[in-house]
Amino acid sequence: MKKLRIIAGLAAAGLAAVGLAACSSDNASSDKVTVNWWTWDDHQAANYKLCIPGFEKENPNISVKISQYNVNDYFTKLTAGFVSGTAPDAFQNSVPLLGQYAGQKQIMPLDDLIKKTDFDLSKFNIGVDSWKYTDGKQYGIPLDWAGAAIYFNEDMVKAAGLTDDAVKNMTWNPDDGGTFDKIVAHLTVDKNGKRGDEPGFDKNNVKTYGIGTLAAGDFNGQTSWNPFVTTLGWKLGGDVKAWPKELPFNDQRLAKTLDYVRTLGDRGLMPKFGQFTVSSSEQMGAGQVAMAQDGTWNATTLTKVPGLKVGIAPTVKGPDGRGMISNSNANNIFVGTKHVDQTWKWVSYMGTVGCQTIAGKTATFLPSIAAALQSTVDAQKADGVDISSFVDALKNDELYPAPPTANGQELVDTLQPMFEAFFSGEGDTSFLKTAQEQSKEIIAKQ
Repeated sequence: MKKLRIIAGLAAAGLAAVGLAACSSDNASSDKVTVNWWTWDDHQAANYKLCIPGFEKENPNISVKISQYNVNDYFTKLTAGFVSGTAPDAFQNSVPLLGQYAGQKQIMPLDDLIKKTDFDLSKFNIGVDSWKYTDGKQYGIPLDWAGAAIYFNEDMVKAAGLTDDAVKNMTWNPDDGGTFDKIVAHLTVDKNGKRGDEPGFDKNNVKTYGIGTLAAGDFNGQTSWNPFVTTLGWKLGGDVKAWPKELPFNDQRLAKTLDYVRTLGDRGLMPKFGQFTVSSSEQMGAGQVAMAQDGTWNATTLTKVPGLKVGIAPTVKGPDGRGMISNSNANNIFVGTKHVDQTWKWVSYMGTVGCQTIAGKTATFLPSIAAALQSTVDAQKADGVDISSFVDALKNDELYPAPPTANGQELVDTLQPMFEAFFSGEGDTSFLKTAQEQSKEIIAKQ
């Protein structure tokens, strides 16, 4: 299943205000306390388990139990736990739910614990500010970050007479598409062997598309159109980094970008919206696409497709350089836990260089601490996978955080059908004006 890092599983969550009465674990009378931690990510569940022996050695009176649930069920189970008081002591959360959970007092501010233990937030290179609520308090400790990258079939690039460097340095603009457009067209091949930039190319009978679809229903476009429009200076929250009052969709930069993306499908250079239902790795493995823009979290999956040599390129460079939206998941602590100090010890331990280095080596997620991230890069390089462009993106300030917003679930429910309709060929970009107006109304709701 594709992991939607910004809006992961929100559609499954019922987020009505609830009462918080009981505790999150049943061993209050025991000498040894068990801290329960939940995640929706099977990779993070497995990798953070590697930190448990070291933690329990340092804290012999605390044991840790990690539970992982499918993203489609995860937030529903959390909400049920809030109602019954059986939610886990701590859990992984996604930025769009900060507003609801903090507003309903389902998670606790961590400032007192941070101060009490001299926990250093400055060690994190990304994610801290995304987890401050409107009251100015810190509710989350960063676990990871994610962005986008372009994965490409090295043999197809070579067969087309192109170089890896050409792909890694693609430029883009919404008027003529830059070198990105030329490369995508040249990598596209129809069933008669004609390339997308040759006379006689049949756009209705394509064997291999130059790139996987850049059309998406999610309103942030993290792994689709966002890395393109960001190069024009547009950001999802506008000039506001957190808690914007509206989302600036009614902007010609965004309109031109979305038009360009949809045109790629019309020209037969990428699959149309909804054409393929399998993952990017499966599309590349079947030879259906030569390149795919996908999440950083899929690096080890896409670069280890059997029988293929897959390289990693940074996202396109535009008039304002490179840029992309980045999501940072974080640890929250349930306000109903009876084991605050023990839970904080585990949460803060997960936020150490040592633990994130151990957990991050497989590169199924990118640690929020640069020192741990470098260890991940080094470990992957030894395994033949070059993810150095991810470090470059972090160092070069090419990332901007997904802004936390009020009423994130309603934004998803309202805006997603609009983007899906556009990329399905219905109407034009005039819908963006309505989308911005709707976002303003939704965010303003109490």
